[in-house]
Amino acid sequence: MSDYIPSFSALRAFEAAARHLSMTLAARELNVTPGAVSLQIRDLEAVLGVQLFERRTRALALTVEGADYFATLRAAFRLMREATAAITARVRKDVLDVTCTAGFATYWLVPRLGRFEAIHPEIDVRISASHRVMDFQRDGIDLAIRHGLGGYDGLVSERLVDDELVPVCTPKLAAELGDKPTPDRLAKVQLIHDVYRHDWQLWLEAAGAGKVDASRGPIFMHGNGAYEAMKAGLGIALMRRSFVKSELRDGTIVAPFPLGVASRLAFHLVYPGIALERPATAAFRRWLLSEARS
Repeated sequence: MSDYIPSFSALRAFEAAARHLSMTLAARELNVTPGAVSLQIRDLEAVLGVQLFERRTRALALTVEGADYFATLRAAFRLMREATAAITARVRKDVLDVTCTAGFATYWLVPRLGRFEAIHPEIDVRISASHRVMDFQRDGIDLAIRHGLGGYDGLVSERLVDDELVPVCTPKLAAELGDKPTPDRLAKVQLIHDVYRHDWQLWLEAAGAGKVDASRGPIFMHGNGAYEAMKAGLGIALMRRSFVKSELRDGTIVAPFPLGVASRLAFHLVYPGIALERPATAAFRRWLLSEARS
């Protein structure tokens, strides 16, 4: 009996259910029904002669024996994943799927991505630029970069880029505002809005610009439309300082008002805890955090 190993499908069902603490999420991952997962685990418990889970109303918890078994199995599954990744990497690139907003991709991620590719040519990073919240398992996403307060249920969330808003425009439009303009001068120029359409109201209130109507001006809901309209001289746009740092430095665009409005909102790196067991995902996370710090 000491050499006996339960069926692989039963071990997979238990490992997935223990990791998620959910029969439903385990079933979704394994592409079977929750009933099939439950049956596999009950058969495993019968074979082992121990109870692995405490089954509560709408909740699942590991017993002491189950927690010990899971710790060992999780390490074994990680070794199998790493061995599989190592051997398949010899014949094809490791594909990493990342989702983020179009603005973050355009202004922050894509301009830096070449540095990651130089370090890890074996990893093919695929970016899905969308405001839609995706499901990691269903949509095949490895990492997500989301704009918000952080703290997503069941996921790891790491603050990546702070969200300081600053008005920017072309040097020509800045000259028309005059030397050391007050924020009330914005009443004479067009305000350009992006998908975060309430940002101008936030900035104007912080600047004490009570005479400026924050609702004026066009709204660009997709891509980098607000940035392109500003670059074309159509008005002044609110941008995240971290997105336009290089353009401000080289004078392509200017910030005529020194005030930046810091927000509790930020861009967060979000992922399931198990994601970092994959070497490519762990490498990209380390690189992202290093780029953000620098």
